[in-house]
Amino acid sequence: MGNVIKRKNLSKTALAEKLGISRSSLYYQHKRPVIDAEVKTQIESVLTNHPAYGHKRIAMELKLNHKRILRVMKKFGIKPYKRRTKKPWKKDDLGKPEAKYTNLIKEINPRDLKQNEVWVSDFTYLKYKDRFLYLATIMDLWDREIVGINISRFHNKELVLGAFEDAINKFDKPKVLHSDQGSEYDSEEYLALVEKLGIKVSMSAKGSPWQNGYQESFYSNFKLELGQTNRFENVGELIEEVYKQISYYNNRRMHSKLKMSPVQFKQKSLAKDI
Repeated sequence: MGNVIKRKNLSKTALAEKLGISRSSLYYQHKRPVIDAEVKTQIESVLTNHPAYGHKRIAMELKLNHKRILRVMKKFGIKPYKRRTKKPWKKDDLGKPEAKYTNLIKEINPRDLKQNEVWVSDFTYLKYKDRFLYLATIMDLWDREIVGINISRFHNKELVLGAFEDAINKFDKPKVLHSDQGSEYDSEEYLALVEKLGIKVSMSAKGSPWQNGYQESFYSNFKLELGQTNRFENVGELIEEVYKQISYYNNRRMHSKLKMSPVQFKQKSLAKDI
């Protein structure tokens, strides 16, 4: 075989025939490293703007096969710049009796919804040095846009009422408002306001956070992309970054189910109805 390869006057087609391989295979080994290096550069460029993207979102951003992206990431040891932390479970509502409200959205497919039909709500904590902040949000299940926000030092009914009022002041009221069975959402003031507006109350079964999985997923990714909170010099800087991250999520971050950001999905969908 060595003598065959040394013959300079042998065409690549003839050489491939003698080696029993396709002609393109003669180029494969030296082209792949060049291509992989270029893909690596493109992946790193995406991660600069979207530091928590995994291989599937990177593939959608670059319009390349996700298996190729995963292979190149493994080859060069590339990982998302921000990694997920474990989510602690809530202790506050242990021993609380079951609420009278049932889960009205359990069988709902978001693709069958319209804007402002179903909102889902939840809150999470943000640890900052020796204190905690609490972030409550409301999401329109149709396009996954965060429509209501409130930040407080305390997790109480005022926290979730603030997020609800923020959403109501900016958007038409929904038909259904879903949450877990936390005491904040089961408070008389919160429920009275929601029901006064003619909105149906929906709640996950007790101890079933997966029944509010849309918000759980949002917070998981949100905290990942927010990063280390102690890097901020003061609480004001942290709060400003929270609003920036939510704006990024709504307007620019590609949602894996929508294949675009929530606002882009909304604009595209509403344009079809004109």
